[in-house]
Amino acid sequence: MFAVHETGIAILLCVITMLGWGSWANTQKLSGKDRWPFELFYWDFAIGVLVFSFIFAFTLGSSGWAGVPLLENLRAIERGPGTRAMASGVLFNLSNILLVVAIDAAGMAVAFPVGVGLALVIGTLQSYILSPKGNIVLLATGVGFILFAMTMSALAYRRLGSAKNTTAVRGLAFAIIAGSLMGFFYPQLNAAISPNFATQTIQPGSLTPYTALMLFSIGLLASNFIFNSIFMRAGKVTYGDYFRGSLRLHSLGFLGGCIWMLALSFNVLAAGVAGPAISYALGQGATLVAAIWGVLIWREFVGAPRGTATLIVLMFIGYVAGLALIGAASL
Repeated sequence: MFAVHETGIAILLCVITMLGWGSWANTQKLSGKDRWPFELFYWDFAIGVLVFSFIFAFTLGSSGWAGVPLLENLRAIERGPGTRAMASGVLFNLSNILLVVAIDAAGMAVAFPVGVGLALVIGTLQSYILSPKGNIVLLATGVGFILFAMTMSALAYRRLGSAKNTTAVRGLAFAIIAGSLMGFFYPQLNAAISPNFATQTIQPGSLTPYTALMLFSIGLLASNFIFNSIFMRAGKVTYGDYFRGSLRLHSLGFLGGCIWMLALSFNVLAAGVAGPAISYALGQGATLVAAIWGVLIWREFVGAPRGTATLIVLMFIGYVAGLALIGAASL
């Protein structure tokens, strides 16, 4: 299987993760222009996650000299690691559906900085506790700057007239709930993976990243039949509506899922070198990427009162400083 051994490559994969996690939601924004409900978009997203994980596992996870091949690892799975990997998919799925609701209601420039920013803080701290790797002072200071950036984003959002709208307030609430849940999925996923997965002698019963990602995606899609069906019922959307969607709309959701899963796959591979806390924190720099999309491309703050631009600039400064310190913590 393919594995990462150099810090520079690991950081590069984390940057790709950041770009992927910060950009996949554009596929939802594009589908929303055609009034495609987020519940239907999310089915294609979940399918994209599953398909990409299998392709990734049966290519990079089954070839090369490092570690244990996929099929050999599948035959040796024990209940504990397998359950943790699938449970992390279930937990992420619920949190991400709530994040998609938040994006639909409040926009990318708000949902990501608040929801994913909160997930970054929780996930980074949890990951460091489980696997303390990196300079704790730089890491903590970087997380502090991320919290500052989240605060600036929330303050900027309050200045919008739409922030008083019930739908927009609901979106902000969903972002907070989503972030609180999302911060716990990554430590669970990482706990299922053998810390020495790049060698031929991984811990008995534990998983390689490729096996864990496959089980993660299965847990995600399986739980979607419960979570997303509830949202579909609440939104008066049917499975018949899904099958009446155009190829373009289905393709957008599928592409979004593939982009997101590519980012997670690279992030997990990088964690073996950079450490889970640093790898996850750098990947969740997606908040900065998504905020750029929301502010500059989707123009979500157009018409905001004077002074809002200052808060947005401070938000960007906070994220850049925080990510720089988190990156330095791995050196």
